[in-house]
This record gives sequence, C-alpha cells and structure tokens, in this order.
Amino acid sequence: MARYTGAVCKLCRREGKKLFLKGERCTTDKCAIQRRNYAPGQHGQGRKKSSEYGVQLRAKQMTRRYYGVLEGQFRHYYEMATRKSGITGENLLAILESRLDNVVYRLGWASSRAEARQLVVHGHFTVNGKKVDIPSYLTKVGEEIAIAEKSRESAKIQEIVEKNSAKPVVKWLDLDKTNLKAKVVAVPERADIDLDVEETLIVELYSK
Repeated sequence: MARYTGAVCKLCRREGKKLFLKGERCTTDKCAIQRRNYAPGQHGQGRKKSSEYGVQLRAKQMTRRYYGVLEGQFRHYYEMATRKSGITGENLLAILESRLDNVVYRLGWASSRAEARQLVVHGHFTVNGKKVDIPSYLTKVGEEIAIAEKSRESAKIQEIVEKNSAKPVVKWLDLDKTNLKAKVVAVPERADIDLDVEETLIVELYSK
C-alpha cells in the first residue's frame, strides 16, 4: 500500500497554510507554519511567481495532501467524478470525503486523517459488522461504521474518542456516541466540506 512517508510539516509549509496533518500539534506553537512560514528548501524564502498552471497545480496538490492521497489514486477519483452526473469538482470532493479513513476522522475517532488511516489498517473498525482494514474503502449511504468490539477496550482508542468527543460531526453522518457506531445518511455535499480548496481549479488542470 503506497503512502507518503516524508515530513508532513513540509507539506504545510509548501502550501503556505495549515493542512492539519498532525492533529493536535497543528494547534500549538510547535506548528511549523508558525515557526517557519515559508516554503522549505534553499529557495523557500525567495520571491514567488505563480502562473495559471501553477495556481491550478497548487490547488490539486493541497487537496491531495488534505486527504493523504497519492497522485495515481487522486487521478482515478477524478475520472470517477467525471462519470457521475452533477458538478465534477463537487463529485470529486464527495468521493474523497467518503473514504473510510476520512469518515473515521470526521466522526472524531481519530485526531487526524493520518492517524485514522493507521487505525483503519490495524483493523479497529467495521463496516456493516465486518472488519475493513482498507483506508481507501468508499463508504456508501446506508452503511454502518463502528469501532470493533475488541478495540473498544483499547486505552488508546478510548483516549482518542474522549479527546474528540466535543468535535462537531458533519450532517451526512449520524453518530451514536453511546454505542460507538455511526451511519452514512447522505452523500457529502459541498456545503458540508469545510476545507479551503478550489475544486474548479483542479477540474481546469485535468481538463487540459
């Protein structure tokens, strides 16, 4: 399973904004953006000039990094989005939001998408009663996601759930906090996605 293994703080510095890739650390004074608010590398503090292509590329790269998706898979999601009815850019974001690791993060069962991905790989969650350890699994309306029975006894899982208990849950997910399960009740809409991304620029980039 391919994944990015480099320093994630460099990704935030390259984009010039917080991508919240390290969870709670991103809200402290240890955040790399607060300490070094410029792009990494020898020429990171140099003058920036962006072409139309450069702006579109940054929009795509930022979105990929928010969700922790590599280029090949991201392009595959874009092609899926073009085959669906509706607005391609919004379809793309809905697909990305439907990933199991993102759903786990949205439910407050992980402090970051990276942590959610790791927990999914370790088999801590079920979909419709069956263990699913594939972070890229695309959840569907009507499916039930839950913390696996054995995992509910884990001190780490309990700590994460407690820490994020006050986190608001998106309206397309119906969370049962008592029984540690949730149901996908709708397809994610653009208004439900709180990320600072410009999906129209991604469509323009791939349409060339």
